[in-house]
Parts: sequence; structure tokens; C-alpha cells
Amino acid sequence: MPLELVTIPCLADNYAFLLHDAESGQTACIDVPEAAPILAALDARGWALTDILLTHHHNDHIGGVAELRTRTGALVAGAAADAHRLPPLDLALSEGMSVPLGREFGQVIDVPGHTVGHIAFHFPESGVVFTGDSLMAMGCGRLFEGTPAQMWDSLSKLSALPPETLVCSGHEYTASNARFALSLEPDELAIKSRASAIEQARAKGQPTVPSRLSDELATNPFLRASNPRMKAAVGMDRAQDAAVFGEIRARKDRF
Repeated sequence: MPLELVTIPCLADNYAFLLHDAESGQTACIDVPEAAPILAALDARGWALTDILLTHHHNDHIGGVAELRTRTGALVAGAAADAHRLPPLDLALSEGMSVPLGREFGQVIDVPGHTVGHIAFHFPESGVVFTGDSLMAMGCGRLFEGTPAQMWDSLSKLSALPPETLVCSGHEYTASNARFALSLEPDELAIKSRASAIEQARAKGQPTVPSRLSDELATNPFLRASNPRMKAAVGMDRAQDAAVFGEIRARKDRF
């Protein structure tokens, strides 16, 4: 039985996620922008939080950890490389390690770029990956600490996951990301169609996260850096993929 996923809006535009194993009763929270909405979601379902999994150190992803840990007694796991700037960790993680939840194991993937210690959690049996601010719906995080080459490598790892994987990213930025994608490739039908669907969803107050990896592969400009049509769109037909990605990211920073 796949794990049950709950998406929780937090702060102005953040998301936290609950992942629940019905058989064991174990429940993990991935990122904690603030505690109150997460506690409310747990109470509404009668779930007891057992684990807190952190993707990176930015305060809008860890700001509620202290309160949530105090209220629930949950164990906290995060990147060993970032232990010095994360809340105190009960489990320090690196790529190749896994975190158990019931009978399933979440695989730890290093995805530096947004920050140098950023990690993602992939639960293959349930078909879900928690990407924080690395791969986002129609976007990716700003390169606050890493290089374009690092982020391109990280996105390439995530792109190689099964296309039906649900991508649980950290923010509701999809509408602005879609406008940027259209500015680069205004005639791509898949992008136009998705942008329209996003606009309709947001007009109804509906979230656009999580998203399907297959949709990201087709429409996310940052995953299309290797596509000849994208290379032509940015005037870099003969450039290396990572360089094209860097140009797209720089354009988004100015958009």
C-alpha cells in the first residue's frame, strides 16, 4: 500500500508535506516552514508525527522545527553537510542513505545548487520525491550557493526518476514560472496548455503542487536545457547543456 500524502500550505507561499504509513502509524513531515498548519493537519487526521525530514537550511523550510519537535517528540533528519546550520539532527544524512517509514524507505539524493547542502527524498514505492527548492513546478531554485553545473547535475539526477513520479516542491511559484517559460518558448503547445491550466487552478485557489515529473520534463524550461529547441530559443545551439541551463537561470533571475 503506498504511503498517504498530504500537502499543507504554509506562510505566504510555502508547502510542507505529510507522508503517512497506515499500517505502522508512522508519519513524516517534510520541511517545516511553521508548526501550526502542520499540527492542525495531524490533529484533523488523528496522526502522530514520528519523523521530520529537512531538505535544506533556509528558515522558510525549518522555522517551525523547534515547536513541532517539542509538541510531537518527532526525530529530525537532515543533511550531514549542513548539520552546522540546521536544527539539531537525530539523523545526519548523505547520498546513498535511506530513511524508513513503515515498510518503505526514502532514498536520500544530493541536489546542491540552491544551497550546497540541499538534499531530496525519493520514496520509490509510493512514487513521490520531495525536492524542496531544487526542482520546482515549472522552475528551480535560485543559485544562492551552488553553480549552474552543480544545479544542472542535480536536476539531471531528478529527471532520471520514473516519469510518473510526483514532485513535491517547496513553493507555489508555478504561475510566474509558467510566464517565464512562455517568454522563452511561446509556441510550445505543451507549455501553453500547462500555463492555461495553472492559471485556471490558481484562479480557483487550487494548488499546483505536487506536479508530475513527466509534465516537468515536457514544460519546465530548466529541464529543457538539453533540448535543441530550447538551445535555439536562447541562441546557444552549440553550447553545453550546463551552460544553457546557466543562461536560462540568469534570465529567470532578471525576469
